Amino acid sequence: MTPRILLATAPVPDGDVLSLFQRGADYFITLGHSELMTSRMSGSEEALAEMACDRLGRNAAPHLLIGGYGMGFTLRAALARLGPEARVTVAELVPEVIDWAKGPMADLTAGCLDDPRVDVALDDVGAVIGSAVRRYDAILLDVDNGPDGLTREGNDRIYSMAGLARAKAALRPGGILAIWSAAPDAGFARRLKEAGFAVEEVSVRARSSGKGGRHIIWFARGR
Repeated sequence: MTPRILLATAPVPDGDVLSLFQRGADYFITLGHSELMTSRMSGSEEALAEMACDRLGRNAAPHLLIGGYGMGFTLRAALARLGPEARVTVAELVPEVIDWAKGPMADLTAGCLDDPRVDVALDDVGAVIGSAVRRYDAILLDVDNGPDGLTREGNDRIYSMAGLARAKAALRPGGILAIWSAAPDAGFARRLKEAGFAVEEVSVRARSSGKGGRHIIWFARGR
């Protein structure tokens, strides 16, 4: 059996420790003893970007905010869908994650962070959202494990009523708040509606092959 090799670690502010592992050609990022993501499963993260971009309509120059770089699946899928005039801001709280993308995982990253349409904000996505007013056409959140926070307690504020109000204020008219989750959450879906969003809930497969477990994406528009 091919051994799993620890490549690097990084502390999460107010959280546990992220670890980057490699086994053969595959990469894994863990938080403590929990596996957060693997390069073997990218389908639902790609769907987050593809479905959000498809819902933007004819906007030739949208500005997207992606919360959490992860392994870059959502960013790469968005860039493949968007035209040359689009802008994508990636908010990543842990700087080492970007270092890993440019270092050990450079082949997986495939140059997406060097795309002229991309800006990286090394900051809490909640803070980035809170500082914006009608700035983004879409906000794509793949933060933590979804509304049920795992990485750090501070992420819960993103999914609170106050956090949703800030996201709504940061969106341009007709903008989309797209949220990835590892599992359904009926309470959170109700909270989105109570925050004034029209909500579409979509179930997608974890793997790009259409196999694997099912994850949830909510697409919310202000009413």
